[in-house]
Amino acid sequence: MNDIFSLKRFLLFLKKTLLERPVQMFGFTVLIFVSVLILYAFCKTFIGFGPAQNISFIWGFAGGGCFMASFVFAYFSTNASGLSYLTLPASHLEKWLCGILIAGILYPLAFLVFFRLMDASFISAYRSSLNPRDPLYKTQYASIFVFPFDGRNTWKVYSLSFFLSGSMLLGSLYFNKVGFIKSALTVCLICIGGFGLNWLIAVLFFGNINDAAPFDHVTIQIGNEVGSIEPPKQWASIFSYSLAYVIPILIWGLSFIRLREKEF
Repeated sequence: MNDIFSLKRFLLFLKKTLLERPVQMFGFTVLIFVSVLILYAFCKTFIGFGPAQNISFIWGFAGGGCFMASFVFAYFSTNASGLSYLTLPASHLEKWLCGILIAGILYPLAFLVFFRLMDASFISAYRSSLNPRDPLYKTQYASIFVFPFDGRNTWKVYSLSFFLSGSMLLGSLYFNKVGFIKSALTVCLICIGGFGLNWLIAVLFFGNINDAAPFDHVTIQIGNEVGSIEPPKQWASIFSYSLAYVIPILIWGLSFIRLREKEF
């Protein structure tokens, strides 16, 4: 049998991973889905369908993905469970792929299916409650539509979730105790430090500024006039794609390297 990857061994290991911690895996997923349902209903009632769709989708997809990723390699919270996990008859590639499959594919797909069913049910109930004889019926009917999974803002949520989930996956391998909290604090500190350093550099170069976003723009005020300096679109696109895809891929790859280090 191949020491690096065996499909049969991988499927057995995946089955074991999913079934040995049903409370964490399935129970947590159900808990997230229920919280998304409650959040959707609450926001729909008080601020409308649009905000309800966006807020609940961000929380369920990106937030839930982070928690799931932090659970995948949570075996190292104790020496006993960590040692038991490392001695399992599966290669480090199979263990890493199992984590990727659960946190990066299975949970997102399950959430998308759940969100579509929930969203469509709420919209169907709303449309059924409308009075067809109302002069505004067609306008009210068409004003509410299912949340698009291919919209521009939705892709931003995908990239954000990709980055955060990878960070939590990597953090759970570096921080054995309360890995989720430590990983979240580390990500926050890195982001705050990056924005702070960018602001400091902008002040040193341009003096009085109103705003500065890394590799995006610097807003300068001279007297009563306000102007903005932006990088060339080509460089801005390179940074945007790197932030959305290249950096997350590197982070997920680093989790593979860290898992190998754990085994040695």
